Amino acid sequence: MALYDFLFRVGAKLGLHGKMDAHPYTIDPSGVAALAERADGELARLFFAHEGRQVHKWTHYFQHYERHFAPYRGTPVKMLEIGVFRGGSLELWRKYFGPEAVLYGVDIEPGCADLVSPPNQVRIGSQDDPAFLRSVVAEMGGLDIVLDDGSHIGRHQTASFAALFPLLRDGGLYVIEDLHSSYWPGALEGGYRRPGTAIELVKTLIDDMHARFHRKGVRSAGQIVGIHIYDSIVFIEKGPAATAGHVGVPQARR
Repeated sequence: MALYDFLFRVGAKLGLHGKMDAHPYTIDPSGVAALAERADGELARLFFAHEGRQVHKWTHYFQHYERHFAPYRGTPVKMLEIGVFRGGSLELWRKYFGPEAVLYGVDIEPGCADLVSPPNQVRIGSQDDPAFLRSVVAEMGGLDIVLDDGSHIGRHQTASFAALFPLLRDGGLYVIEDLHSSYWPGALEGGYRRPGTAIELVKTLIDDMHARFHRKGVRSAGQIVGIHIYDSIVFIEKGPAATAGHVGVPQARR
C-alpha cells in the first residue's frame, strides 16, 4: 500500500477527505504542467507522460532513481515492489526498464491483484511475512532491486529488509521510500529518533558498514558496500566489503 493510499484511508475514517486533497505537499494541476515541461531525465518524462493506471511519486525522487536504476535499463532486471497502490507504478517501471524486466509487486490488499496487466505480476500477502516474501523471490528466480513503498510502518519495513536483503544479489539495490514517515507518530508508529523506524534502521546499517573500525559487531544483514541517503529515500547497495588499506604515495625513501 502506498503512503498516499494509506493516508487517504485514514482520512476517510476521520472525515478528512477535503483536507487531505489540500494538504501542503500536493501540487496543483497548473504546477504539474509546469513540472512536466521541465522534466529532466527519461523516468521523469515517462512519469509525466503516463496514461494508464494512476501512479504517485515525489518529484524529487526522479533524479535519484535515474542515477541508480539507469544501468538496469534494457536488461532482464528482477525487481520487487512492495506496495502496489493502483498499479500505475509497475506500469511506469515497465516502460522504464523495458520488456525483458521481471517486475513483481506485493500488497496486502486482495484487490491489487486485479490492478496489473501481464507480464507484470502481483502476489497478495504481508510485507512482514518472511515466508511469503521468500516464496515470491523464488518464483521470480532471483532479485536485483527491492523498492519498499508499502505500509511505511517501521516494524514492517525492518521485517522486509531482514527477509529480502539476504536474497538480493551482489550489486543489487534495496530502496526504501518515504523515510519522512519514520518521524510521524500515531498509525505509522514513528517519532523523532524512535527505535524501530526505517530511519533508525538506516543509522544501524551505517554503523554495520563500518563494523571493522568500531568492533561492536554487526546488528543487521551486513554485506553493505554503499548507502546513498537523500531527502526521504535511501538506496542500499549490497556487496562484499572492500579490502581497506591505507597507503601513502610516493613511498618514503629510506
